[in-house]
Amino acid sequence: LDDMPDLIKVGMADYKVGAAPSTLISYGLGSCIGLSLYDPKAKVGGLLHYMLPDSKQARPSDTPAKFIDTGFPLMLADVLKLGAVKSRLVAKIAGGAQMFAFSNTTSVMRVGERNTQAAKELLAREGIRLIAEDTGLNYGRTVSIDLSDGTYTVKTVSKGDKTI
Repeated sequence: LDDMPDLIKVGMADYKVGAAPSTLISYGLGSCIGLSLYDPKAKVGGLLHYMLPDSKQARPSDTPAKFIDTGFPLMLADVLKLGAVKSRLVAKIAGGAQMFAFSNTTSVMRVGERNTQAAKELLAREGIRLIAEDTGLNYGRTVSIDLSDGTYTVKTVSKGDKTI
């Protein structure tokens, strides 16, 4: 995959948008979520790799894409600029793992779970359908979305690869 000319890498606390035939890829999501948006007709989309469910405790130096509530609107606006139509957009999410086992897990530690929930609530508010997810459990994922057809691939070290 790495030598593909149309591979656009999305770092942690970042997002990228693009159009077919590009593929957006983000490596090593633990409790983070890779949220993709895709318009199957325009063949454009975006991938947001966010770390936290809300920006209320943000520091001024934090990048907006670190949080879903500040990163998502930016990505959505950029996807629409590329010709997507909001009513056609579909979303997929992966990640949100519980990477560390704690016996007395507080909600603060359950970041993955809260990240997953935040995505579902925000997409519902925005009226964007969430059509697939691969979240939770305790392993990291690398995710990519092929903007030619919206195929969302989830790669893991221990559990193999799958498309959702």
